[in-house]
Amino acid sequence: MENPKKNVLVVDDVEITRKIICKILKRIGFDSIFEADDGPAALSLLREFPIDLIITDWNMPQMSGLELLQKIRAHPEHQHIPVLMITAEGQEEYILAAVKAGVDNYVVKPFRAETLKEQIETVFKKLGA
Repeated sequence: MENPKKNVLVVDDVEITRKIICKILKRIGFDSIFEADDGPAALSLLREFPIDLIITDWNMPQMSGLELLQKIRAHPEHQHIPVLMITAEGQEEYILAAVKAGVDNYVVKPFRAETLKEQIETVFKKLGA
């Protein structure tokens, strides 16, 4: 992926997980990365900055990744933003719930850097970006 000029928002309540994802994103060429430790913080950043991709965990306090996804899809200004969910929840019912809510792609933990890169590329290919 050649130096994409896209703003990425990484949402995860576990700081080390956010740092790992950010490190992978930087390695594959993203240089504008925002971090939030929960859904409310993510929604606040969405109001402040133009975000091109959201990578969110499922299991977080205050607001789950699924609830965050639902709020994003319900908001006319943000509903177009692609969302990639990264989670330890690999059961079919979780994946189906995320798909029904409008997730663009889904990665199950643990994952390799190459897997994350491929899933991000798939999201942007679907959008024609």
